[in-house]
Amino acid sequence: MTGFARLAMAALLAIAAGGIARADDALKARIGVLRLSSSAPVFIAQDKGYFREAGLDIELKFFDAAQPIAVATTSGDVDFGVTAFTAGLYNLAGKGTLKVIGGMSREKAGYPLIGYFASNNAYAAGLKAPKDLAGKRIAVTQVGSSFHYSLGLLADKYGFKLADVKVLPLQSLSNAAAALKGETVDAALLPVSTARTLIDSDGAKLLGWVGDETPWQLGAVFASPKALTNKALVTKLLGALVRADREYHDVILASVKDGKAAINDKTKPLLEIIAKYTILPVEQVVGNCAYIDPDGKLDVKNVANQISWLQEQGFVDKGFGVDAIIAKEYVKAD
Repeated sequence: MTGFARLAMAALLAIAAGGIARADDALKARIGVLRLSSSAPVFIAQDKGYFREAGLDIELKFFDAAQPIAVATTSGDVDFGVTAFTAGLYNLAGKGTLKVIGGMSREKAGYPLIGYFASNNAYAAGLKAPKDLAGKRIAVTQVGSSFHYSLGLLADKYGFKLADVKVLPLQSLSNAAAALKGETVDAALLPVSTARTLIDSDGAKLLGWVGDETPWQLGAVFASPKALTNKALVTKLLGALVRADREYHDVILASVKDGKAAINDKTKPLLEIIAKYTILPVEQVVGNCAYIDPDGKLDVKNVANQISWLQEQGFVDKGFGVDAIIAKEYVKAD
């Protein structure tokens, strides 16, 4: 081996060793998440290497419902969670076992996410619009869930009492959809991804979208107390997510028209990433692209309203407010 060859080999080994060192130095963390497009920036940041470029080694752990993510964050099974607000999450946060560090999905007009759906029989009997839900049997996943809160907002808007509605907590989206199709409930609140098969098969009727009726802050990024002790970890994670938030907003959401994202050379790569992690065809992903603030901002005022409403209903413990559950040094308020 010539002197030049030896030098070249030494340089390559040094570069490789440096790469290994950098990989070893990456901060490791686990994120609890649902396979829903409302978590699209998480999937984009993971798939396009934004977490890795920020010096993070991220493992995504998938769950079937929002509340277990909050519990897993509290127990330390995951370091961060990205999901919808629920009464259970607020109760845990109120005890100091997790903190909100950023915003994620929102219910916003023009971006279909959660809808009000009527059974065929109820629709034929006159249930034609969200305002007609007063007095009906309505399926939700759980008491105090995002679906329940959405129904409460609707009751406030149209002046009917939530107590006059028969709310049926069926524990899962699939159970709620089955009850709707089986005519054992009059209506249900469901995400568009769950309801699409029902609608396409004429198993139920769409009455409207929550975002069009009562916009609100649906989801957030939150962290365990242990994760919050590592400021570098939290800062890097939020930086990577905001990078993905901005790309998702400027590419996917900017193309949305009549509730659907366009499929073109610019949007398709991101849509395919979302499809990969949600296990849905791109043609379905385009119809349920949740609105997400491009800077990862959180509507703190709305979160405060959620807590107050849930406390009034008896779903959330009293004695704390929004300031107790957010990490102010990280949250960008809207």
